[in-house]
Amino acid sequence: MPSKTPKSRISPIAPWGLLGICVAFAGCSSREAPEAETIIPVQVANAQLGTVVRTIAAEGILFPLTQSAVMPKISAPVREFYINRGDHVRKGQLLAVLENSDLTAAAVENKGLYKQAEAAYEGTTAASLPEEVERAKSDLQSARQALDAAEKLYESRQELYREGAIARRLVDEANVAFVQAQSQHDIASKHLEALQKVGRQAQVNNAEGQLEAAKGRYQGAEAQLQYSRITSPIDGVVADRPLYAGEMANPGSPLLTIMDITKVTARTNVPTGQLKYLKVGNSSTISGPDGLSYPARVTVLSPAVDPNSTTAEVWVTTGNPKERLRPGETVRVTIETEKVDNATVIPIAALLPSKEGSDVVMVVDADLRAHERRIQIGIREANRVQVLEGLQPGEKVIIVGALGLEENARVLIQAAGNHE
Repeated sequence: MPSKTPKSRISPIAPWGLLGICVAFAGCSSREAPEAETIIPVQVANAQLGTVVRTIAAEGILFPLTQSAVMPKISAPVREFYINRGDHVRKGQLLAVLENSDLTAAAVENKGLYKQAEAAYEGTTAASLPEEVERAKSDLQSARQALDAAEKLYESRQELYREGAIARRLVDEANVAFVQAQSQHDIASKHLEALQKVGRQAQVNNAEGQLEAAKGRYQGAEAQLQYSRITSPIDGVVADRPLYAGEMANPGSPLLTIMDITKVTARTNVPTGQLKYLKVGNSSTISGPDGLSYPARVTVLSPAVDPNSTTAEVWVTTGNPKERLRPGETVRVTIETEKVDNATVIPIAALLPSKEGSDVVMVVDADLRAHERRIQIGIREANRVQVLEGLQPGEKVIIVGALGLEENARVLIQAAGNHE
């Protein structure tokens, strides 16, 4: 029989021996290959030079440029309206007439009385002097004649006395007569003057007073008649007409409301902390309910602050082409208060929650490492913010992926919209 080749004998290895060998090899491999560094994908934006504008935005209510509530001055039924709501009117245009038959009659009567007083006044001023004045003139004329005669007698006797033809006593008697005649003349003259100045003027004053009284009554009646004719005090559009023809119009109750809406004013309230940036003339924008924007200007800054809301009222006025904006509507008011050129700006998305009162961003360096940077910001816009300190134009700030990112972390810059 052929001899059998002996088989080699292999010592069996226990299962737990293999497990130990595998663990030993795994431990060696762990020590030799260090763990790979995590790379975080982010999106960045460059700090750039640009222009920023400080704005104040608030809600406002629209008011007309001017408004007039037309109130009647007399109580009377409305005879007729000549306009309706929405009609455009001009200053002085007749809008309505109240019942005025009694007022018309009163005006006619007082006009007649005025004409009578006017005729009486003209007759008084043109009439001849009264009889007493005539007598006074006659007395003055007689006194003048007597004075002339006494003067001639006195002069004649003085001449005869100088020639020695008469005695001194006769000269003295003529002098006394002359003095008495002079006194009578003066009295007559003053009497006539008093009659002419006092009596005559009293008659004229009386006639003039009656004329003025009649004129006043006539003008009052005419005014009452005019009050029954309602006219527009301004150019504008009829915003309200609460009464109908035939209803009673009363003083103190608006008969019509006229608004000038060629321009409108948005009245808004601004917090006191922002008032320091405002001044009359600031450029503004009013965004209307129609979706359009209207250029405007600040026209009024209230000098008083509401203690309850700690705000002040600001008026912003704009033109109203085609009267699209309506008083009473709520609008959005944006006021430009300050404009800065060549400012360092970054997207507002780069700002992280502030730390210890400072604003923080994450900056990516040339080695693609992220570093925390404290900055000081200035003007905020809707999507951008001005950096005053802590950042230079051209530096990259993280706008997506910065939240929770560790200092000096390795990053991978991705384009916007790339989520791989």
